[in-house]
Amino acid sequence: MDNSTPSTDNGDEKKKSEGDRPPSRVLHLYQVPADATAEEIISLGLPFGKVTNILMLKERSQALLEMDSEEAAVNMVAYYGPTVPHLRSHPVHIQFSHYRELKTDHLSDQTKDQAELQAVNAGVSGNLADTNVVDAEGGLVPSHSSVLRIIIEKLFYAVTLDMLYQIFSKFGSVLKIIIFIKNNKFQALLEYDHPRNAYYAKMYLDGRSIYTACCTLHIDFSRLARLTVKYNNNKSRDFTRFDLPFGDGQLFLQAAAFGTQNITFPPYAGAAVFTPAMGYPQGAVIASPMSGQMIIPDVTGVLGTSVLLVSNLNPEAITPYGLFILFGLYGDVHRVKIMYRNKESALVQMADAVQALLAINYLNGQVIYGRAIFVTFSKHTMVELLRKGQEDHGLTKDYSNSPLHRFKQPGSRNFLNICPPSATLHLSNLLPSVNADELKKLFAETGYTVKAFKFFPNDCRMALIQLDSVEEGIHALMELHNHDLGENHSLWISFSKFRI
Repeated sequence: MDNSTPSTDNGDEKKKSEGDRPPSRVLHLYQVPADATAEEIISLGLPFGKVTNILMLKERSQALLEMDSEEAAVNMVAYYGPTVPHLRSHPVHIQFSHYRELKTDHLSDQTKDQAELQAVNAGVSGNLADTNVVDAEGGLVPSHSSVLRIIIEKLFYAVTLDMLYQIFSKFGSVLKIIIFIKNNKFQALLEYDHPRNAYYAKMYLDGRSIYTACCTLHIDFSRLARLTVKYNNNKSRDFTRFDLPFGDGQLFLQAAAFGTQNITFPPYAGAAVFTPAMGYPQGAVIASPMSGQMIIPDVTGVLGTSVLLVSNLNPEAITPYGLFILFGLYGDVHRVKIMYRNKESALVQMADAVQALLAINYLNGQVIYGRAIFVTFSKHTMVELLRKGQEDHGLTKDYSNSPLHRFKQPGSRNFLNICPPSATLHLSNLLPSVNADELKKLFAETGYTVKAFKFFPNDCRMALIQLDSVEEGIHALMELHNHDLGENHSLWISFSKFRI
């Protein structure tokens, strides 16, 4: 048998390691579920390039897939090496085949699979043709609608509507997104312009994680035929209607991460070109073809540290506690050390490197007590505490077990509320008996100019207060967070991206 004409009678390739076989544009898939379809096999290759041929060997639980270029095949093997794909909940392993090309014209039992391949390449996949059927209500058959239901588990870091748009728009034109919390789980509904694109996105992204080992996507087809969006804000968006009002529901979910307030949405380039760049203007997130997670670029050499170097501080005003409170908005601060010989610099140790990166994204360049601070990764891997007998000077503090940590509970809603420093502050844990004048007086007597104040419509325990500037907002948060209100209530403060 030559290396271009596979035989269904002898299709069991010897399982050699990838290093034993030279690259080939023909890929060997084994441990393929018996009920897997040709379309599902084809969809595994689509993000890497055009699939030019397929051979199903169901009796041996195998398949051969031919890509249009060796480069596409190499990228596919590299991607699925550390990230084993699953079909119908079964892992499928992929390696290079010893065949250089596939010739299946002489195989009569491959007619259906070839038809499905032609349909996919023509823009309409075989099984998904049924999704174009219109029911009596004018909607799509719910088994394969263009609406996906997305549940994100292990939500240890902020996930926003704009992040979901960037991730899912690689597979087609995203029309609408709604995000919400139900049963204590972060969920989203996302509508594509065509069921085919919803299918590709589900096949490719289901089970993958946005960050390493967390923010895992679980995707199903929704029973909804289409989504109705009334407001364009941070929890709902209709990308076909830019005239929609912002609405009164914006206070429900204040999700803003990675500077997405200035984001621009790139044009869709097609499901077969899953390009790495995700287009975030700050703290960019990319989808790496070499791993199963979305990773943060340009810091791969230093992202191993959770310690930050903060410089150009005002030594007359800054304290370890103030830094603990401010940086604690972007992660759990374990230790703070202001340098004894250079009190304009400090080390801040976060719980992990991703939280440290969030702090860099949001705090680098912010003006604090009259100075624009600089925040970057430190060369240190931890902040050393003082040894016994060393004089303290009050410059080194351990906050590892502080009750003020905001993110110690996995899936905390605080992950959804991360946003840049703002002149508008979100106040919570208020006494039911407190009134607006008392709260405005507290801020005014501390030296801040109150421009506006508003209680939440249905919850008097929360309010927004708008100060004169972002710098004032930062100072007020550092000085008044955890302020004792009496009756076992302490004032909790965070930044809000909304103006009153």
